[in-house]
Amino acid sequence: MERLSGVPYQGALWAQFCDELKALGQEVLRNESPTDDFNRAEGYRYLTRMLRDGLMRKVEYCDPAFPVLYDFAAYKVSIGNNPDNDYFMSFIDGNLDYRLSGRRNTVHYICISTKSGNYETDGKLAPAGFIDTTTLKCDADGGFEIILSKNPQLGNWLEMDSRTTNLIVRQTFLDRASEIGAGEMKLECINHPEEPSQIDTAAFPGQLLSVIKYIQGNLNVTGDWTRTFQSRPNSFYPMDQSVYLNAGGDPSIYYEQGYWELAPDEALFVTVPQRECEFWNFQINNYWSEVVGMDQAPSARNKFNASPNPDGSTTLVVSHRDPGHPNWIATLGHDRGSLIFRIINCPDPETPLMETRRL
Repeated sequence: MERLSGVPYQGALWAQFCDELKALGQEVLRNESPTDDFNRAEGYRYLTRMLRDGLMRKVEYCDPAFPVLYDFAAYKVSIGNNPDNDYFMSFIDGNLDYRLSGRRNTVHYICISTKSGNYETDGKLAPAGFIDTTTLKCDADGGFEIILSKNPQLGNWLEMDSRTTNLIVRQTFLDRASEIGAGEMKLECINHPEEPSQIDTAAFPGQLLSVIKYIQGNLNVTGDWTRTFQSRPNSFYPMDQSVYLNAGGDPSIYYEQGYWELAPDEALFVTVPQRECEFWNFQINNYWSEVVGMDQAPSARNKFNASPNPDGSTTLVVSHRDPGHPNWIATLGHDRGSLIFRIINCPDPETPLMETRRL
């Protein structure tokens, strides 16, 4: 039981957990972070959301022999998440074998990946295996079955290695009103023990304390990115794609990230070049890398709901008030944060142009 002194079930475990959770609050007060009440309130709320996510991952759904495929959105967790996506994840073990079955339905795009490592120890979720709707084999009714294992399999196979820890399913919508997601998915371990999962009193202290490590690991990744991006406001910050892949991104997605900060009378104009692709979108996040408007209409545009220019490019406008532009992205009371552009299955991605203007 790492870092735990005393007898855990006589109060030492809970005391240490609470002390370390309390210490995480200092992240909101870092010198680089905003000092106003609005951004600090969102920072503390972000910690509560990460706590919920950490408890689901490390305490509730931590047995890889009895995996649970759960929905991020149910816990309002957003770590730079795409608002046009539904995300499902599960904790798994690369030394076991799994079956993921479901139905394709009509969602525009699905990508399914296994990740190795974790944010707690090495700060990475490196790619292990990947399959998407361009390669997924379905039956006549759209049903599919995927085997997850270290050894190659016939049919749909999702590769793992001995360090694989996570399964992530991304469902990408162009128009949620007209598409049905592949929500009918079931994940099961093929070679799990017969006995039902029970709490392991020897393992539980480590599981509970790993929640703190998980939250800190996320803060070290997305928080440090935002602080780095701050040095170049209203622009994309150059980073190699391997950085995004090792943080949990998928190989079909090309990412650009940066930082935005606007005065009340300023607007950010973002021009997306015309490109053949499966999907693209641009979004603004708050300072804590949560999509702006998680509980309302999210502040993002994609290739379906944005109006193009005559030359095929698309210009988006980020501003505090409606400028009368068809591709307005509302800040919803925020004055700064991170921003993301992503494009899927594009052979020659190009960074969008960005310009700050007075309205």
